[in-house]
Amino acid sequence: MKDEHCVRFLQWVLPQLHLRWAGFRKVRRQVCKRLQKRIVELALPDVDSYRRYLLAHTAEWQRLDFLCRITVSRFYRDKTVLRKLQGDVLPALARLALVAGDEWLRVWSAGCARGEEAYTLLLIWDMVLRDDFPELDIDVIGSDIDADLLDRARCGCYQSSSVKALPEEWLNLGFTKHNTEYCLDARLRNKVKFSCQDIRDAAIEGLFHVIFCRNLAFTYFEHKLQVEVLDSLYSKLVHSGALVIGGHESLPGGYCGFEPWEKQRAIFRKI
Repeated sequence: MKDEHCVRFLQWVLPQLHLRWAGFRKVRRQVCKRLQKRIVELALPDVDSYRRYLLAHTAEWQRLDFLCRITVSRFYRDKTVLRKLQGDVLPALARLALVAGDEWLRVWSAGCARGEEAYTLLLIWDMVLRDDFPELDIDVIGSDIDADLLDRARCGCYQSSSVKALPEEWLNLGFTKHNTEYCLDARLRNKVKFSCQDIRDAAIEGLFHVIFCRNLAFTYFEHKLQVEVLDSLYSKLVHSGALVIGGHESLPGGYCGFEPWEKQRAIFRKI
């Protein structure tokens, strides 16, 4: 499939899925490859035929929605944000949790893919902060719409390209190398729970001190859907809890429920 044909198709179809072409522009090749594979599976000659197939088969829209999911992740992604989280945000929220009488610092990684982000948050706590808060433990939940990715997350084994940004000490203390993969030790792996969930439809039960929603809703979703998701995330945060988004993302304009965490455009405090 020629790139220009795929672009034209995506610009037509994404708004009908409540998604934004602007978010997909730089990562479209991942989606285009999946589309080409699907077209071959259906024995269709080209993308224009697939468009006609969509209009005639309503069930195919759900399959297409699945094809449009972007899965790019790795450990310790965006060091600047994570260092701020490690040095300021998590300690502040840990103290807040202790004052409230909580025994757990609850963290939710939405759109966690293969679990790199959820495990990174656990590693930050375990390697750096745990000894400062002996009366508190961390409860990390990762959610994603893709059950296959979640199965891989539960295995906790990754290629070197996924873990290369981690501090070497963390890699040595938290992982065991098996052939070409680095596998997270069971002691750590078993502390993270994973749930199959579509952030557009529902939220994880309970309240959280930190919610990560990075490179998902505020990149790929249309404005109205962004606001709906943000309302849901707001309702799941404790007062003064933190919402963390992607470094190149912004919250929908005019939303008044959050203020930027000090000098961090990607971290917001619930107000």
